[in-house]
Amino acid sequence: MPQFADFAQTRAWLDRHAQIRFVDLLLADQMGIPRGKRVTVDELDRVHRDGLLLPASMFALDVLGGTVQSTGLGFDEGDADRVCLPVPATLVPVPWLGEQVAQMQVTMFDHDRSPFFGDPRHVLEAVVTRFAPLGLKPVMAVELEFYLVDRERTATGHAQPPRQPLTGRREYKTQINSMQDMNEYSAVLAAIDAAARSQELPTGTVLAEYGPGQFEVNLHHVDDPLLACDHAIRLKRLVKGVALQFGMEATFMPKPYRDQAGSGAHLHASLVDVQGRNVFASEDPAGSERLRHAIGGLVATMNDGMAVCAPTANSYRRFRTEAYVPLNPSWSVNNRGVAFRVPHGPPDSRRVEHRVAGADANPYLLAAIVLGGVHLGLTQQLDPGPVLAGNAYRDNTPSIPLSWPEALAVFEHSAFVRDCLGERFARLYAQTRRGEMIDFCSHVPALDYDWYLTTS
Repeated sequence: MPQFADFAQTRAWLDRHAQIRFVDLLLADQMGIPRGKRVTVDELDRVHRDGLLLPASMFALDVLGGTVQSTGLGFDEGDADRVCLPVPATLVPVPWLGEQVAQMQVTMFDHDRSPFFGDPRHVLEAVVTRFAPLGLKPVMAVELEFYLVDRERTATGHAQPPRQPLTGRREYKTQINSMQDMNEYSAVLAAIDAAARSQELPTGTVLAEYGPGQFEVNLHHVDDPLLACDHAIRLKRLVKGVALQFGMEATFMPKPYRDQAGSGAHLHASLVDVQGRNVFASEDPAGSERLRHAIGGLVATMNDGMAVCAPTANSYRRFRTEAYVPLNPSWSVNNRGVAFRVPHGPPDSRRVEHRVAGADANPYLLAAIVLGGVHLGLTQQLDPGPVLAGNAYRDNTPSIPLSWPEALAVFEHSAFVRDCLGERFARLYAQTRRGEMIDFCSHVPALDYDWYLTTS
């Protein structure tokens, strides 16, 4: 049952933050891109009571903000509005925009206040309810990788690493866990941490990743997948906003550089019973039988959900051998080359780390297909196959859809997807992604001229 924000709580928060004059009301679209409106604090009472009106076509947009008309949510229905209501516990300050601005997430409903089928947050909510009859509750955390890039592009229009704040050099090498890189970007990382604390985000470890200017921020686990994904949406906006304050841009584009590591969204999931005990816990490093069944479901449904894990053309450039990106539905213990990793740790920390998705994936939809796969594996007691040992890329031919058209075709024909995400949403998602794909592929890039103009 959807939870609606209580204006009394909002009013109490505003009383404690008397400097706030404006609130950005954010609706995460199919790609997780925040869209919405800025209102004054005086308008929040009405928003809580009557809702914020936004067109349903918010969920029929491509990444450039154009409506994919084949969805029927554009001119076919007159670009009609729906009601958007505030999400509880999402009113937070926005320090990088000044002390007078706050933000709050909203989610879309039909006029009878039933959940709007096209909102990914409601899609995840419906999947989460499937675990209650099993006496289980999902616990989840998201890790997000991103690049800091120069605001100036190269002469050919490509991204480039920023000049390092201390040395002024432009670094092109890769240095995993480099403390030198941490030192160089210490100020911006500290500002990200401060902003996260002001927004009560449960951020933990920040580490330098393989690429120049690439970092990962880990969010701590919570026993509410909706909240975990709210955190991820909040973190992405925060990182982008803070980076601009330091004269840089932050990008969650999966593959900004051809010869550097891609950026992923790693989702950690476990399940607790009614006593709060982790049912994946085991002295066995590979976890309990229930964990193996859960991974069995993820193995069985990996290909079906690739269009969610990799939603754009650039997403598929990330899938390369020995790039810490899975090419098969493999699983292992403490092995970062597989799709489904059981991290090393004490017995009660057993969980599965889903390592397939790019950082551009919508966190609500990613969580939905992951939990849908886990639920399928548990209820059907699926076997994940043997634990992979050693190099995940050796003698292991890629078996996943490695192109946008192929992934969309698998998605559109998947009974699992229709059951997990809902038939209407699955059709809507496929239409928006296919519409964007057709438009993208109609353009002639510079590389076509470099390769084919004089050779054809």
